[in-house]
Amino acid sequence: MIDREQVLHVARLARLELDEEEVSKISGELSTILEHIEKISELDLESVPPTSHSVDVSNALRPDVPRACLPREVVLSQAPAVEDGGFVVPSPTA
Repeated sequence: MIDREQVLHVARLARLELDEEEVSKISGELSTILEHIEKISELDLESVPPTSHSVDVSNALRPDVPRACLPREVVLSQAPAVEDGGFVVPSPTA
């Protein structure tokens, strides 16, 4: 069981301000989470391969294939302002 001081320590690290009701609620919630982690650590997972998803996920994106760029003149023809062969952008404000 996580005690009040441990909850306050974690809250300080996370820069959270908690009232007494939140401290007692979070104490119980964190204790429950740690109990679940303890149960998981008791399992024999040697033969289970590491995964990032519980089900197979196929890549929905197109293959990343290099191809020719647009000519500079075509790209700059769409720009609202051009100077010295490049885009003109507003100066950052101070």
